[in-house]
Amino acid sequence: MLNRPPRTFQEPTPEDYIPGRGRGATGFVTNPEYSLRANNFSEMPVPDAGAKFGTPPPGYVAGRGRGLGDTRRETLARQAAAARSFISQQQEYDDEPVEEDDDGRPLDDEEQGLFANTVYDEDDREADEIYEAVEKRMESRRQRQREERINEELKRYRSENPSLEQQFADLKRGLAQVSEEEWASIPEIGDYRVKKQKLEKYTPVPDSVIESAHKERTFDSSIGTLSKTQGISTDLASIGEGRGAVLGLKLDRISDSVSGQTVVDPKGYLTELAGMRITSESEIGDIKKARLLLKSVTSTNPKHAPGWIAAARLEEIAGRISDARALITEGCQKCPTSEDVWLEAARLYPQEQAKQVLASAVQRGRVPGSIKIWLQAAAIESDVTQKKRILRKALEIIPTSARLWSAAIELEPPEGARILLTRAVECVPHATELWIALARLESYENAKVILNKAREAIPAEPLIWITAAKLEEAHENEQQSSANAVYEHQVDNIEQDKIFDIYLEEAKNENPQSSVTRIIERAVKTLSIKQQIVDRERWLKEAKESESGGYYRTARYIIHFSSNLGIDEVDRERIWLSDAEAAEKEGYFMCARALFARLVSTFPGRDNLWLRAAHFEKEHGTFRVVDELLRRAVAYCPRAEKLWLLAANEKWRHHDADGARAVLHEAFSSNPGSETIWLEAVALEKQAGELDRARILASRARNSEADSGRVYYKSALLEREAGCVEAERDLLEQGLSKHPEEPKLWLMLGQWHERQEPPQYEEARAAYSSGLQHCPTCVPLWVSLAYLEEKANKWTRARAILEKARQKLPNVDILWEESIWLEERIAKSQRPLSTEGQFLSKTTSKSALSILSKALQECPDSGRLWAVAIELESSKQRRARSVDALTRCDRDPHVMIAVARLFWGEHKIEKARSWFQRAVALDSELGDSWAAWYAFEKKENGESEIKEIESQVESHPPRKGTRWCKVRKALENVHLTTLQVLEKVSHYFDSFT
Repeated sequence: MLNRPPRTFQEPTPEDYIPGRGRGATGFVTNPEYSLRANNFSEMPVPDAGAKFGTPPPGYVAGRGRGLGDTRRETLARQAAAARSFISQQQEYDDEPVEEDDDGRPLDDEEQGLFANTVYDEDDREADEIYEAVEKRMESRRQRQREERINEELKRYRSENPSLEQQFADLKRGLAQVSEEEWASIPEIGDYRVKKQKLEKYTPVPDSVIESAHKERTFDSSIGTLSKTQGISTDLASIGEGRGAVLGLKLDRISDSVSGQTVVDPKGYLTELAGMRITSESEIGDIKKARLLLKSVTSTNPKHAPGWIAAARLEEIAGRISDARALITEGCQKCPTSEDVWLEAARLYPQEQAKQVLASAVQRGRVPGSIKIWLQAAAIESDVTQKKRILRKALEIIPTSARLWSAAIELEPPEGARILLTRAVECVPHATELWIALARLESYENAKVILNKAREAIPAEPLIWITAAKLEEAHENEQQSSANAVYEHQVDNIEQDKIFDIYLEEAKNENPQSSVTRIIERAVKTLSIKQQIVDRERWLKEAKESESGGYYRTARYIIHFSSNLGIDEVDRERIWLSDAEAAEKEGYFMCARALFARLVSTFPGRDNLWLRAAHFEKEHGTFRVVDELLRRAVAYCPRAEKLWLLAANEKWRHHDADGARAVLHEAFSSNPGSETIWLEAVALEKQAGELDRARILASRARNSEADSGRVYYKSALLEREAGCVEAERDLLEQGLSKHPEEPKLWLMLGQWHERQEPPQYEEARAAYSSGLQHCPTCVPLWVSLAYLEEKANKWTRARAILEKARQKLPNVDILWEESIWLEERIAKSQRPLSTEGQFLSKTTSKSALSILSKALQECPDSGRLWAVAIELESSKQRRARSVDALTRCDRDPHVMIAVARLFWGEHKIEKARSWFQRAVALDSELGDSWAAWYAFEKKENGESEIKEIESQVESHPPRKGTRWCKVRKALENVHLTTLQVLEKVSHYFDSFT
């Protein structure tokens, strides 16, 4: 509604009414008695308002809207006051909310007063019609513009994305030019109506249905009830199993025969039964439809060979072999030049008729030049002479086929093969395999001539060059070849010193006088120009194949000359090391050795490369090679402590104590301030039983530049193993006075007090507490202090210590594990015992499970904790727990051990063995893995596996593991060998019960 000035609430009086004042004093009037342009209003008579105009509207004041009488401001103020009083009265009595505008905004006082009590009259209607017309006009203008814009966008979209009808419009117009003959030649496509397929819905079966089905399998009828009273069971499932057993016995009985021949093969009989097809109505319908479709294909396009083959195979599948042969025969007539049709016909016919079919195929006008048909004709012959005759006839027609020549040569003896090969290389000069085969059959001199001709005929083929190198290697120095054969584990009667020639020749840039060297060098330079013919990957592959054939020098030289191809200098170390490791994993040790030799000769100052090469030779070579290699390594890298220590250890392992002392003496001169070399010398003398010399070396180390906390606790450990108790304590106290930040000194001091008789718990507690003040992050100190309180039967204090440790060192799984086992030990000590002294309850304590739950929340990827979770779980829930553990930690050896022991408890021997092998493969230094596997094999009588474990542990002693370190470092086990420690640790492990 149009907003108009509000009318006043005051009733007008006849005296206030002035005619024409509402339409303007000087405007037009509606009374015809007055002049249209009356100017003198004073002379005009005043008509009767009620008679002429009727009753004025409520609140109307004549002339008030044009400024006469009261002003608009006064009127608005009066109207606002009246509106406020009216609204307050309405809200007081009716409790109605304040009026709001269209947008939800409360109307102010002036606006409420304007529209409080208005009457919709004729003027309002007229104004509304005018505004509505204006709105429609504006709307029509905007609508036209909007429609024009939408039409433009629609045209642009259709031009960019035409519909299917528009895309095929030109093709539809082209159909008008199709003749009647062309319409008639369009084949019938058959019945291709789309059939609606019902979607299969799979709904899980409720447990009640499964239970009822189980009951139905074992129901008892009335006869069954009667039979049960007589002692006869009528369980239908058991009867079915019994029938199966009887059938198996009958088959076994029939298969036995006195004459050695079986009447019925049980496996073949069951296979034949499984292969029988029961054709249903739907399958028959599908075959009929396919037959109609293929008939349409062969009738509309009889020259299409695949259609005939498909039709014949369809009839073969349907079991109508005669129809299949008839169809393929017709196909041979319609498609006489298709070799596939003839081969299909030969397959469908018996052998004798197949020979006739293939003979007919190679007649004039058909497919005489088909290599496949000639080879098939020779293959179906059983007589070797007939095979040769067919192949020679084929070679007369197709002399340029390498496949035919190869098939014919395979049937000949060596002399005949050499004659055929001589002719074959003339007819097929680009067949590499024929040249190589001929060279192998000839003598050394003739083979060189043949390979030279082959290289001229095929200059871009690397196999010819490599074959020439192999030929030279086979006729070179036999002693050099024997040295290479060491790596096939033929180490008897061989000079092992010459194995190191590989590294020496790399350092000398190979032997230029070797024929193999010259051939390979020329081959790589000729064929690898800008990597256009042969790249580095291809040469590496050829080197591995040469090593597989026993040509080790050829393989080595290929790698030497081709290793630089296509790589930048900055990437050489990374790529060569990666290739060497890959070759080692694949078992190509000579190729890996050549790559390591290339690395150490190119980068002689890299100690990590020497160390990697030494470990490789230690694993796959001999001690002499390792020793010579380490001699060269320390000469190039005199500051590399690991190389000196490895050289000394190798000497000691091979019972050369004087040589090990000499190596360490040289190491002292090159590294005077190295505590590692000092301590290695002390350990060497201790193992040799020279305790006095070990003490002297330890004293010198403490007084040299290598003075450290580690030197002091190693010296104290030496005195502990020697049984000198007071000397051990003095060294510990001296070390702590100089190096109070060394946690192992505090740990050894506390252990010293615990070993006394009686144990000095207070002094040990003080040592551990002082150690924690200086080294608050040392986990073994926290654990040792908790063990001390546990020994003193102070369980609460032990629990509090571990809890405090977890607060100071969050996310440390060892502390959580110790807390769990502490709760288990506390619960075990409180369990009642039976009369035989066994625990009556074996359930896991609730406190341990609670701590385990918190531990897994804080350390969700800890293999230690998941292994504990599997072990503490009940036997029925361990498998599910192991699945959760493997989901979180699928590469953790602790989890692997737990899973292996789980399978061991379920008597799944092979699975348990495989999981133990995975555990030791993930971390070979974890002694607990080896001990668990060793315990398993001892109980399951795995003799070969036991020997393998012992050899691996003895050659590479483990250094980690909770139980392994506990046994290894115990004072009573100091003089035990590694195998004896393995035996002791294995007693901790057993299968889950």
